[in-house]
Amino acid sequence: MTLVVESPGLRTLVQDLGRPGLGHLGVSPSGAFDRSALRQVNLVLGNDADAAALEVLGGGLVLLAETSSWVAVTGGAGAITVDGDPAAYGRAIPLQPGQRVSLGSPTTGLRAYVGVAGGFAVPEELGSRSTDTLSALGPQPVRAGDRLETGSPSHPPELEDVPPIGRAGELTLDVTLGPRDDWFTAAAVRRLLESAWHVSPASDRVGVRLTGATLERSRTEELPSEPCIRGSIQVSADGQPIVFGPDHPVTGGYPVIAVVLDQHTDRLAQAAPGQVVRFRRVG
Repeated sequence: MTLVVESPGLRTLVQDLGRPGLGHLGVSPSGAFDRSALRQVNLVLGNDADAAALEVLGGGLVLLAETSSWVAVTGGAGAITVDGDPAAYGRAIPLQPGQRVSLGSPTTGLRAYVGVAGGFAVPEELGSRSTDTLSALGPQPVRAGDRLETGSPSHPPELEDVPPIGRAGELTLDVTLGPRDDWFTAAAVRRLLESAWHVSPASDRVGVRLTGATLERSRTEELPSEPCIRGSIQVSADGQPIVFGPDHPVTGGYPVIAVVLDQHTDRLAQAAPGQVVRFRRVG
């Protein structure tokens, strides 16, 4: 089966669950920013949980079906149409040859996940079909005119609608302090946990930049590069935090004041510019 990209939208990438375990080679895990949404879209279509789907930033994607297929959309919720008629979010949508499915801008969340029965059959690189935007591993960003082949599909299961994942209003993320919270003043640590932070438009899959109060350091010497993981909250020279996303570097030279719990890092995939983020200490 084949789907043709008539419009790729703002930025559309092929993603699966990534390539974990290769940090010693300098390769980050990458993979879907919102892993819950990826698993959901594959569940709806009867695919393996790790099947490749399209991660769509901000809507605007238009796909033309050359053959009969099933598609589904999860993650950020916006208008979905097939030849101009509304289609359901979180359900398997049948497409006939010549039909077009289009995604509008999300009204809740930021990134939508478009799956197809059988998954997208792009070549693997280091065991994954994911696009790593930092290292340029995996397939190139989707472009107009691309013909996307799919794997062997099964008939989608009968399931109830999947609810939208995106959260409106303030976003609260659980964190553990360290490993370098002792490089900051006690006031800065309190400020991290008590302040409202705003998502910067400069955020991407490498890191979600936050703006707000300055986090002052108690130690100003250079820190040797240390290993970093998804969810690390690194504080840059201007005193502003950056939460590492799936395409993060595997080492960093700025101190990490805290780490977001892994299961909460998916929430950041749907944090739109200007949205308020707060941190809650656990453990």
